[in-house]
Amino acid sequence: MSQESQPNGAGAEKSFEEKVTEVIEMVRPALQGHGGDVQLVGINDDKTVKVRLQGACQGCPGAAMTMKMGIERILKEKVPEVKEVVAVA
Repeated sequence: MSQESQPNGAGAEKSFEEKVTEVIEMVRPALQGHGGDVQLVGINDDKTVKVRLQGACQGCPGAAMTMKMGIERILKEKVPEVKEVVAVA
């Protein structure tokens, strides 16, 4: 079937989840520098990425902007298959 369901062997293309995880790990230091963090919670079949904002990001007035203009923008740029990014509690 799809490349995403196959194990990642030598030279194999990275799975969708691996790509998303790499980008999340890439943006985490910027959030941590402001006392916050982000955790990948899951990915829906329609490629909606669910994340949990943690630390200072929880309840921060700028959290929605961080989600859309930061995390979602970067994820869609690096992994174009991402449909959207939503925050979960």
